[in-house]
Amino acid sequence: MNTYSNVLQFILKSISAYTDVIQNSTISNLLFFNFKIFAFSTIFFVLHHQKTYQEKTKKSSRMNLNLSIKSKEEEKEETQIIIHHWIRTLNIQLGWIKDFDKIVVNYASTVFMFETFRSSSKLINTFTGHTDGVNSIDYSIFDDCQFICSGSGDSTVRVWDVDNNKQIQLFNGHLSFVYCVKFSLYHYHNHHQNVICSSSYDKTIRFWDFKHNQQLQIFNEHTDGICGIEFSPFNGGRYLCSGSYDKTIRLWDVETSKSLHVFNGHENT
Repeated sequence: MNTYSNVLQFILKSISAYTDVIQNSTISNLLFFNFKIFAFSTIFFVLHHQKTYQEKTKKSSRMNLNLSIKSKEEEKEETQIIIHHWIRTLNIQLGWIKDFDKIVVNYASTVFMFETFRSSSKLINTFTGHTDGVNSIDYSIFDDCQFICSGSGDSTVRVWDVDNNKQIQLFNGHLSFVYCVKFSLYHYHNHHQNVICSSSYDKTIRFWDFKHNQQLQIFNEHTDGICGIEFSPFNGGRYLCSGSYDKTIRLWDVETSKSLHVFNGHENT
């Protein structure tokens, strides 16, 4: 039996042993799939190395070089080359699989938690009042009270007291569908105001103080309906961006009510 057969047998036995370990693990399918990729690539390397050597041997024989019988030292050296490559590959692959295990475990835990929540969850409450589809909702806590705001196709913005299960405010200043609503943490932290920002198909962005039932600001520089809005996660939410049917994104300074920049480039809504 030649060197390559010995090495190949050694590899196959090792692969078989490790496969048994993987198959008995709790996430065997994913690990086994990735280990098979490694196993086949390793075997391919050995067979390719053997084929290359055989081709070199035949070529040498044709050149009347007496290299058909390798010395023990040469055979040992080639064996070491193959085994070192295999071990190096194994270390890389197992290191990758170890990291992959963490990803898989985290993913499995998340799925398990979600499934547990889903199977044990129940409807807590239903808020009714809108007369058309609800396009957007947001949740926040002000002064230890929980609130939900909602924007609807009925052109209204509504505020719901989660703790007391009731609607506490309704704003009907928009002239068309309300697409997006967001609580403004900037107003709360800087002016201690309970404010909602809403965007509408009427081409405006409006700010509502739902504690004092009044409109505070209006941004009206878009030339078509406004699909979405988002407060900046930096500077305490001082900046607002908006996306519109007019194919632009605008950046606003909430403090000064000024449009800071218009991003053009989109070819549609």
